[in-house]
Amino acid sequence: MTVTSERTRQATTDLPPAPAPAPFPTGTQRLPMAKALNLGMRRALANDPRALLMGEDIGRLGGVFRVTDGLFAEFGEDRVVDTPLAESGIVGTAIGLALRGYRPVVEIQFDGFVFPAFDQITTQLAKMHYRSQGRLKLPVVIRIPFGGGIGAVEHHSESPEALFAHTAGLRVVSPSTPADAFTMIQQAIASPDPVIFLEPKGRYWEKGDVDLDAPLPAPHGGPADLDHARVVRAGTDVTVVAYGPTVATALKAAEAAAAEGTSIEVVDLRTISPLDTATVAASVQRTGRCVVVHEAPVLYGSGAEVAARITEECFFHLQAPVLRVGGFHTPYPVAKIEHDYLPGLDRLLDAVDRALAF
Repeated sequence: MTVTSERTRQATTDLPPAPAPAPFPTGTQRLPMAKALNLGMRRALANDPRALLMGEDIGRLGGVFRVTDGLFAEFGEDRVVDTPLAESGIVGTAIGLALRGYRPVVEIQFDGFVFPAFDQITTQLAKMHYRSQGRLKLPVVIRIPFGGGIGAVEHHSESPEALFAHTAGLRVVSPSTPADAFTMIQQAIASPDPVIFLEPKGRYWEKGDVDLDAPLPAPHGGPADLDHARVVRAGTDVTVVAYGPTVATALKAAEAAAAEGTSIEVVDLRTISPLDTATVAASVQRTGRCVVVHEAPVLYGSGAEVAARITEECFFHLQAPVLRVGGFHTPYPVAKIEHDYLPGLDRLLDAVDRALAF
């Protein structure tokens, strides 16, 4: 018996028996993203006794956004763990549990609270798994509600994705729809790699159709693979690349542009690292133009990596420079002027017009 399988066996036998779960809902339902995430985690907890949730106020309260609502009552305090207010300690404990054979899912209450755990994530979680070439298994998922749009106070709206995407050994993903949220959280929990799971909190209450009977795609294969981007709207004139909260903005821009005769193709990255360059490049080779949009500051943002790769891959297809739209090089502002900071319809359409003007 290998060391890994022995750890897995011990982790499974150490767990108390789970109570009989309530019937899981079936069929296609129209759900907000928060509920889709809840059901995805519920299914993962039911299917894998090694999975457990950890975080501040996620148990009896159900989390500040109620994403874990009801899971404490169903799975108990040993599977849905209320932790002290200490992000570094939460992640450090999750690392130890993962080495023991568990699959911890950590909730960071707000994006601005992740920085006390930054050292644990980037110097321990990412590197132990990577430097051991996968021999040390660290299947930890760190859920982070991120981005703006809710009028939050200071330290409650951040877009830190570039910091984690820059760190080797971490997967960094972000769903943009309830359907993807339901599937991707299950894939993240099943992944052998550490995953930073960025949830666009400004989209938590937007609804979409979710097929609750859909089989879970394999973590490393299939059309809904964590590693693959997706064309969510076909077009011929300009490719707009987005992820997480800005996918909805890109789709609204495509609708507005269509009324004026401009055809925008929208690509949802879904995964920020590793980056699916092939899907984006194939789109740009069709359209000849590319605009990247995200809420994080443009300067040194994730869009810069997309722009650099597309310039390298599609140089002879480009009819204009790759343009970027994003936040300004400032901290997230106070709630009253947040709408001036976040990239909206007008700023995105202006970039599309500039790309078409070349």
